[in-house]
Amino acid sequence: MIRPASPADAEEVVPLIIQAMGKLAHKLTNVDEEKVLIEIFTYFFQLKGNQYSYENTLVYEEEGKVLGSLNAYDGGKLPELRKPFLNYVAECYQTSNLNQGTETETGEFYLDSISVNPTAQGKGIGKQLIISGIDWAEKLGHHTVGLLVENNNPDAQRLYKKMNFVIQNEKQFMGGLYHHMVFKIK
Repeated sequence: MIRPASPADAEEVVPLIIQAMGKLAHKLTNVDEEKVLIEIFTYFFQLKGNQYSYENTLVYEEEGKVLGSLNAYDGGKLPELRKPFLNYVAECYQTSNLNQGTETETGEFYLDSISVNPTAQGKGIGKQLIISGIDWAEKLGHHTVGLLVENNNPDAQRLYKKMNFVIQNEKQFMGGLYHHMVFKIK
């Protein structure tokens, strides 16, 4: 079952967000220690009004266990959603590179992180979360859904292409090269 996340989901969802972000989570926070990284993302997941908030997250739950998550939001609101997070890590963890660039664009509903627990991968959970993200975008009145996928992640690219996402352009983001893929809602 896919449902909106709640603050109580933090323990299961935060590792999924960090898994989806990979090395970007460390770059964004300037933190190497996994425990501290989890504390930071847990703090923000449980708050409203930021990019990693539970209010911007859907979860896939089975038998009371969260097996997947999707973090998404209006791409035009990214600067305001990211600001509390960046201010916090700058103050508490001496991150000086606050100009990370933007991975999304105004006018699109952005699928920020899509993640499935490694024990549940290959069961179609990611695809179901993406479909729910597209439905969420449509309910909010968006006509375009966007995401970034690393150029060196052909499995994810194949999945998105099968779901009718197309490469719009390439983006440099936090030292990596990504395909910016979009889905048009009819």
